[in-house]
Amino acid sequence: MMKTSVVQVQQHQLLEFCRCLGHKFDQVVLLELALTHRSYGAGNNERLEFLGDAIVNFVVAEAVYQKFPQAREGQLSRMRAKLVRGSTLAELARELKLGQYLKLGAGERKSGGQCRDSILADAMESTIGAIYLDAGLQVAQERILYWFKQRLRELDLDHIQKDPKTRLQEYLQARKVNLPVYKLIAISGEDHAQQFTIACGIELLSEVISATGSSRRIAEQKVAAIILIKLEQHT
Repeated sequence: MMKTSVVQVQQHQLLEFCRCLGHKFDQVVLLELALTHRSYGAGNNERLEFLGDAIVNFVVAEAVYQKFPQAREGQLSRMRAKLVRGSTLAELARELKLGQYLKLGAGERKSGGQCRDSILADAMESTIGAIYLDAGLQVAQERILYWFKQRLRELDLDHIQKDPKTRLQEYLQARKVNLPVYKLIAISGEDHAQQFTIACGIELLSEVISATGSSRRIAEQKVAAIILIKLEQHT
């Protein structure tokens, strides 16, 4: 009796999530797999994540291509990257309350894995892969465009620029100066809310710059942005 009750609860939860997604699965096993993290066991969402990553990149690439007919290749690439990066996918997963439906190993759940950006982003991609296998590309495309509708609307070609790390690298290359080396100098906080501190020095500045962020990537971008500001002040 208890086992039947647990199964019914799980089925009810999956139906709730289907309503959040706006897609009712014919093959519910695909959704169950999409929500299963590798920490839970061998049958997990990694293959679906691979598939979903390719699909969301394609759909978003076509969307920005159609929306901005005058945009150059580099601009299109930056707009696509802005939309499909891990932090954006994690935001989308939170909007869909995906974390509460994840199957995680005991250790991963205890450390707050259901709130971690990387896990949420991967599960979002695997869910997209599951929808594609369940209903085909057109349905997957419709769902992706619906979820990204507001973000696509807010894209502005005039304000799409290269990220700070790229701009700093190009600045230094143009002056034939050694490229920056970013070093991780500290990790703090609980496992589910870690903070990374990155330091970087360049030949054109006498001081070493450091910054902290919720991921190495974010911290590195912050450091590069600070360096660019200081370089502008020196010119």
